[in-house]
Amino acid sequence: MKSFNHYIAALLLWMISRVLAGQTYSKSLDITGAGFYNEFFFETPRDPTHGRVEYVDQQTAQQHNLTYASNGTFILRADYTTYLTPSDPGRKSVRIKSHKQFSTYVAIFDIRHMPVGCGTWPAVWTLGNDWPNQGEIDILEGVNSVSPNIASLHTGSNCHMPPARNMTGQSMGQDCAAYETGNDGCGVQFVDHASFGDLFNTAQGGWYAVERTTSDIKVYFWSRNDSSVPHQVGWSYDIIEPDTWGQPVAAWSNEKCDFANHFGPHSIMVNIAFCGDWAGAVYSQSGCPDTCENFVDTNPGSFYHAYFDFSGIRIYT
Repeated sequence: MKSFNHYIAALLLWMISRVLAGQTYSKSLDITGAGFYNEFFFETPRDPTHGRVEYVDQQTAQQHNLTYASNGTFILRADYTTYLTPSDPGRKSVRIKSHKQFSTYVAIFDIRHMPVGCGTWPAVWTLGNDWPNQGEIDILEGVNSVSPNIASLHTGSNCHMPPARNMTGQSMGQDCAAYETGNDGCGVQFVDHASFGDLFNTAQGGWYAVERTTSDIKVYFWSRNDSSVPHQVGWSYDIIEPDTWGQPVAAWSNEKCDFANHFGPHSIMVNIAFCGDWAGAVYSQSGCPDTCENFVDTNPGSFYHAYFDFSGIRIYT
């Protein structure tokens, strides 16, 4: 009887520990190397942010060496050899979108290098089918190599965030509505300058993670040599518990925003833009020379480092 009671007590302790640990997720997709070609397709829209960029299809990207893969590496980059004239459509670049969509999940992005340089506007984000009504989550985004990173939500009307939230980043606004905020949305500025730009690359990159539930959206970041990176993240565990990772950098809740009405299933997006509504608007304030469009046109060699190097993307559901 004593051993049975000990068994019951141990079982109860285990069950309590699972409850306290929070939501558990299992790995459902592990995208590496050439697997990116299977899980993503190349979009070729006219840039919705009015940038100096021409998004090309997969065949063109591979012909121009704008994308290539090997074991454990997937490269997406912009053209860095072509001089442009004002009549050209823009600098060739890439914009990829996942075939699959996700609603309640965790995604971990293991990135070694991000695009840098004056005029650049790289982003890793997720997007619903009906923008902005089904929402947008910007995980990694910034312009002109200016750090740190800014993560943001963009939604339809009537989505607000409380100013005080359980996160380490700094709130840049509480109204998430795209049209009411000039598409600024409700952003969170990171504290760690290694989260974006040249310092990110000097540190050989790091890990971004996003968790989306029916009530919360959280974004985490760890630089490559950060001793606090959870083993679940750094060592690609099959089972993860984000509630054990500590405070997120950015957090949004459904307290004043009905997530069910503002966020639909999302595709994962990665793109490299130039100039446009954000990078172009703050170009001169970023310490960059000339005008943004002329610099992008006439300085192709400056974009040699305008590329993403992904070790992989892991999806947990």
